[in-house]
Amino acid sequence: MRISLSLEQTESNDVSIMVDTFRASTSITVALNKFKKVIPTFSPEEAKKIATQTGGILAGERDGVTLENFDLGNSPVAIENYKTDKDILVLTTSNGTRILENMNSKVLIGSFLNARSVAKMVLKIATSHIDVVMAGWKGKFAIEDFLASGEILHHIMKFKGEDDQISEYAQSAILASRDYQLVRETILNTRSAKRLDKLGFKEDVEFSLRKNVSENVAIYKEGALTLLNK
Repeated sequence: MRISLSLEQTESNDVSIMVDTFRASTSITVALNKFKKVIPTFSPEEAKKIATQTGGILAGERDGVTLENFDLGNSPVAIENYKTDKDILVLTTSNGTRILENMNSKVLIGSFLNARSVAKMVLKIATSHIDVVMAGWKGKFAIEDFLASGEILHHIMKFKGEDDQISEYAQSAILASRDYQLVRETILNTRSAKRLDKLGFKEDVEFSLRKNVSENVAIYKEGALTLLNK
């Protein structure tokens, strides 16, 4: 089994795990506690159109800021606390949903919240190549995605064993992620965390750093994200 780590675009035609720690991966993972389906869209205009067609809740942001006239932004805390009887969330974000558009493999969603669970699940469906794909920020490396990917990769290797073909990039992410206190301190001082803090989303940052508190694993299929049950 080949195991690798990439930025923005997957190297795998088998299974990929998309990681956008702040905040799409985290938001999608918690959204599936209450919504049957999350529909990722690639523009605000498309999101509005699909929300109108489906009667779904409209959520989205650009540069971290909640879009005007949307029901929600991209806040996992707000999504978790949102009260509704609707079962579809339509989501558009700056990075995570954009990354999904170009995937050419089966795609799961990974975060600190579900690192262990997504690692177990990916090993059940992968046949040849698992690629963990960091969303980054506007085409640039984001350390929070690197460290969350390391947490996921750590569990993949723990469950799978050390005899697999794992890239040195992936190995470095595992090593970097092992001191959780240092991981937290580092991420809290990243440009992404500071940007969200200034926008009033400090609680989202703390929320997104919780490890292995969810068993939800989303799979992207036929334009929608739903829970993968295996």
